[in-house]
Amino acid sequence: MSDHCAVVAFTATPDEESTPAVLELVAGAGATVESHNWVRVTGSASDEQATDVEGYNALTVHVRTDDLPRLRHALRPDPQQQLLPGLDLNALESTWMDPSRRKLVVLDVDSTLIRQEVIELLAAHAGREAEVAEVTERAMRGEIDFVESLRRRVEVLAGLPESVIADVARSVRLSPGAQVLVQTLLREGHAVAAVSGGFEQVLEPLAASLGLTRAAANTLEIEDGVLTGSVTGRVVDRRTKAELTEQWARELAVDPEDVMVVGDGANDIDMARLAGLSVAYRAKPALREIADTQLNIPNLDALRFFMGL
Repeated sequence: MSDHCAVVAFTATPDEESTPAVLELVAGAGATVESHNWVRVTGSASDEQATDVEGYNALTVHVRTDDLPRLRHALRPDPQQQLLPGLDLNALESTWMDPSRRKLVVLDVDSTLIRQEVIELLAAHAGREAEVAEVTERAMRGEIDFVESLRRRVEVLAGLPESVIADVARSVRLSPGAQVLVQTLLREGHAVAAVSGGFEQVLEPLAASLGLTRAAANTLEIEDGVLTGSVTGRVVDRRTKAELTEQWARELAVDPEDVMVVGDGANDIDMARLAGLSVAYRAKPALREIADTQLNIPNLDALRFFMGL
């Protein structure tokens, strides 16, 4: 018996061949198309922090299929590149568009919810941004252990005044569409959380301003108004991110299959694997390899289409 599913495609600039090409791929995977439609979202309609980002187009195709994994593979046989250039092709259960099911969306923070890497902004105050950026890149690719990379990067902050944290917090910019995405999800009764390998001193005011349901990050150690170059308490690594995601779902009475995880790097792999739907957002190859879906246009607002919003 075939199940209702959806194919959601995103592109900055669709051409007249996009629709028939997508429908042909769907049919070739043995799925039956029931309906389809394009929606254009302008850059200015996304949020006030996205004026430098162009809009996007979303194609939603409602289908029936006996084999969702086969459909996913047909749309993205190689997770490292797009089958149809310029188009992100994603297949998901239609339950994600059921408004009666409460969802929990868990967002990574650095380079996902926000545009920057906070540790690099902090390191710039010590004149060591490039050095820290190189370690961050290797950690997000999964080439070095995250906890070790965190220790090495935080060490360079030793001696900086506590005031640099507030300076960095003021300079943080949300990713395009993040504000609208969060507002829309919360308005519709869903839960939104942020979990970060960064620092709670920066995440807490951001989470409060957005009204996030849950948030967690590492804590920079401060003594006598100066950063010590260490973190205190539980380290938020990839394992902890997954554990917190499971904990929040239980606390909020959200079924595991209704948890969406959005991230960009290797540190997000564990929570992505346990999610009902995982999204690789402009991600490193390590996460693209295992995620259920991908969003490569620079606009988190597009994730609303996964939930029919």
